[in-house]
Amino acid sequence: MEGTEHFIMGDVACAEAAIASGCRFFAGYPITPATEIAERMAKRLPQVGGVYIQMEDELASMAAVLGASWGGLKSMTATSGPGFSLMMENIGLGIVMEVPCVVVNVQRAGPSTGLPTLCAQGDMMQARWGSHGHYEIIALSASSPQELFDVTIKAFNLSEKYRLPVLIMTDEVVGHMTEKVIIPPSNRIEIYPRRITKLPPEEYLPYLPDEDMVAPMVGIGEGYHIHSTGLTHDKKGYPVISAPVQKDMIDRLVYKIRNNVDDIVEYREIETADAEIIIVAYGISVRPAQKALELAREKGIKCGMLRLTTIWPFAEKKIMELASQVKGFVVPEINYGQISLEVERCSAGHAKTILVSHAGGAIFNPNEILEAVEKL
Repeated sequence: MEGTEHFIMGDVACAEAAIASGCRFFAGYPITPATEIAERMAKRLPQVGGVYIQMEDELASMAAVLGASWGGLKSMTATSGPGFSLMMENIGLGIVMEVPCVVVNVQRAGPSTGLPTLCAQGDMMQARWGSHGHYEIIALSASSPQELFDVTIKAFNLSEKYRLPVLIMTDEVVGHMTEKVIIPPSNRIEIYPRRITKLPPEEYLPYLPDEDMVAPMVGIGEGYHIHSTGLTHDKKGYPVISAPVQKDMIDRLVYKIRNNVDDIVEYREIETADAEIIIVAYGISVRPAQKALELAREKGIKCGMLRLTTIWPFAEKKIMELASQVKGFVVPEINYGQISLEVERCSAGHAKTILVSHAGGAIFNPNEILEAVEKL
């Protein structure tokens, strides 16, 4: 499908981007509204020499993805809220084992089984804190099928570059929305290759990091002996139950992300140069927020927008910078307040934060967002 324009839904665009990124393994379990990703991968992977497998549940799906990645394949799964909850244990395993892979959460309204066919953005904090222990995560978002294609490419690249599971936090509306998607020729898609060690087997340590705190992996079947575990482990990958080794491991998991925030975090500023009020939006909420911005400008209100592509790590430096320049932030979220809390934290009292929220099932009317802008 490369090098052409297509009229496809977001879920299909996500699957095509995964194929273009070199993904050759998908394990999953059907769940609305993410099933179309699995269906597309079931059709497309055999065409490119890949493997699709439907597992018995989401726990097994995530385990299979981790195993396939360690086996040398770029790997992916897709789910929605209930399945995302089930995957959390093995996402944590993937973080501590430092396994590159991609997990797509096409969010729907919850809790529990909730509204399977309607949208929400209620899993954003779960993406950051869903597993136990301390770690850093990368989570991305998109507001259109084209952006979902682009973000999926970015997710695979970041997973390989920083050796961890990367989350795509999209939503039912973006997943099921059908729009024009341009799929570039393969030679115009930048792909970050797996970082393979140049050391011989007798010198290689699975968790000996390079200067950027990311450890190279191995070429499977080339004579390397590997041990990896969910327990606290040393650079050989073997369990060592001690505070110093725990600190060394957690420092690597945390600072390989924190030290590279400027490389990871992506956002777009719209009319912020003279803005007195900033709308901070992500996912499908970007679209009504864009209309609210236009209506505000027509009324003479100096309004701008910060569109978040990277949700975690959070764009806190940009929020801190803007907080010293504006009266306040308006944050539309299809939840009762999650990312708005991060905006409020980073504002540190310098600017007011107003949450525009509802419980899920529909997107915002632009006038709801405009009303909050007018309050400020």
